[in-house]
Amino acid sequence: MDPAGGCPHADNARLLARGAVASVVLPGEVPGVAVLGHDALREFLAHSDVAKGAAHFAALTEGLIPDGWPLRTFATVQGMTTADDEDHRRLRSLVSKAFTARRVEQLRPRIEVLTAELLDRVDVMAAEGDGTVDLRAGFALPLPLGGICELLGVDERHQDRLHHLSNQIVSTDIGPAEAMAANRELVELLSTVAAARAEQPGDDLISALISARDEGGDRLSQQELIGTLLLMIIAGHETTLNLIANAVRALCTHRDQLGLVTSGRAGWPDVVEETLRWDSPVSYFPFRYPTRDLSLDGTVIPKGTPVLAGYSAAGRDTAAHGPDADRFDVTRPARTSAARHLSLGHGPHYCLGAPLARMEATIALEQLFRRFPELEMTVPDAELPRHASFVGNGVRNLRVRLRPDTDSDAR
Repeated sequence: MDPAGGCPHADNARLLARGAVASVVLPGEVPGVAVLGHDALREFLAHSDVAKGAAHFAALTEGLIPDGWPLRTFATVQGMTTADDEDHRRLRSLVSKAFTARRVEQLRPRIEVLTAELLDRVDVMAAEGDGTVDLRAGFALPLPLGGICELLGVDERHQDRLHHLSNQIVSTDIGPAEAMAANRELVELLSTVAAARAEQPGDDLISALISARDEGGDRLSQQELIGTLLLMIIAGHETTLNLIANAVRALCTHRDQLGLVTSGRAGWPDVVEETLRWDSPVSYFPFRYPTRDLSLDGTVIPKGTPVLAGYSAAGRDTAAHGPDADRFDVTRPARTSAARHLSLGHGPHYCLGAPLARMEATIALEQLFRRFPELEMTVPDAELPRHASFVGNGVRNLRVRLRPDTDSDAR
């Protein structure tokens, strides 16, 4: 796996041509496996002989994974993503109360207001400059970050630092000292935030989790509390940030598809779902481990092997999505329920924040293109700098022109 990341789709297509399961080498020469095919991934994600807990990671338990390994946090953080069976059900039940349909819908007015405020801000920034703006930094990032921080109860002054540190956590090309420092600071910052909510509880998720910890005794440990917050900060904005930015890129490079939406022949939720399939916000997510030697699509994955879930590859698997799977098509029907994209997971670890992510992205895209229908990127999509990670699938900046350059037209 290339620690520098980059656009995954050419490599995915090459690997898929060989089979649905591929042996890979992770940073530090750690052997692993990537599950790339849609059907194989769907089976793997829900398999009863696959675990998430680090105790099942053979190389880790044998002392072969150093503290500064860039993917170590994904394996060792204590929370829902690394819990199995009863521990997973316990932690998920505590957090799920924040993501009920009613609670998410209650956030809609605030997300709509925040979206409008951010668009006002980028409009001013563009007008005061050369007519262009980095839409990732000015819009796609602060919208989901503000949403998840409001849901959690995180003070706005911490948001920039939280994003920087979470960005370090998902990077796969940083050195051991940098990785350890980022993880340490993020844990310290989240501990500070949790302590503040313990002193002044509010109507937010952190306060509710602290209450559950204090009232229930063994229902939630301090490490699990911090691990849960770390997960939700990272997953709650990094993925939606990529979803919004990838959708904007897709629509700007497929104006015919944008026309289908603006003419009413397709809806903004269709754009969100097709973007999730066609350009998944997460490329390869770490880790799951077979608890026995497991045969998947004719390939045996040895017990204890760290396995990456290849969401971006599965989204363009022609076996599931047809021969035109690499085409962005907002009118694409799911041929069967089993062929729907897997970008938000499948099985017991299905993304709890899926309704919030879908709502935020839908509101963001609708308001953005309603206000700036002729928005266009200032550089070709292939030249956009990519995020240095094979975990996240996104770009580092997205400079756009909000309105046509009338001076250029006149010339």
